Amino acid sequence: MSDNRIGSADSPYHRTLPIGERLSGAPLVDDAMSCFEAVTLKPLESMLVPEAPRHGELDRSACGHCKPSAHTIWSDDLWHVNAGFEPLRIPFIGGLAPNTHCRLEDAPLEVLAALGPLMQRLSEAVKSIPGVARTHFARWGDGSEHFHLWALARPAGMMQGRGPMLAFWNDVLPTMPEPLAAEHLRIVAEALAAGGGAAFPHGQSTGSS
Repeated sequence: MSDNRIGSADSPYHRTLPIGERLSGAPLVDDAMSCFEAVTLKPLESMLVPEAPRHGELDRSACGHCKPSAHTIWSDDLWHVNAGFEPLRIPFIGGLAPNTHCRLEDAPLEVLAALGPLMQRLSEAVKSIPGVARTHFARWGDGSEHFHLWALARPAGMMQGRGPMLAFWNDVLPTMPEPLAAEHLRIVAEALAAGGGAAFPHGQSTGSS
């Protein structure tokens, strides 16, 4: 189901926007947690309404969150965690999603009730990786209709990775060696499974035992 609440791009707020102008990137550089020395923004484009459908809106059979995946490192009756679908550059990045195709707006109550305790478990599981100080959670919802959260591991001492900056570092840091990346996935999967559910439900673990 598409979100039909997205209205016109001609609102009082939209009329304040400097469409076509290239805005200063200085606020992104001057912020105390910024990892940038210089930023050049693209000109602000015109608003696009109706928006393009997200993955799974028109054809749920094409939804990647719904399909059994070799990248599922943990699952239970309601939720699953996928990771290892891209090279790891920070100690861990993974996607947490319900097994049932739903949006945040219409997720079943039993799914929502399980989310808080599971976020706590996932946060602790990620922090059990050696050298990890914090687990960041992020949710944008612009790529897929299927509700999902991202969990990202901030290395201890990496003050340049605080807040939203960590996602940028994940794009540019060196790729971790495959054996180390597999070990990190195993640590998170087994830590989660210790509290219920199954680690590597599709038998794809490549980490050491």
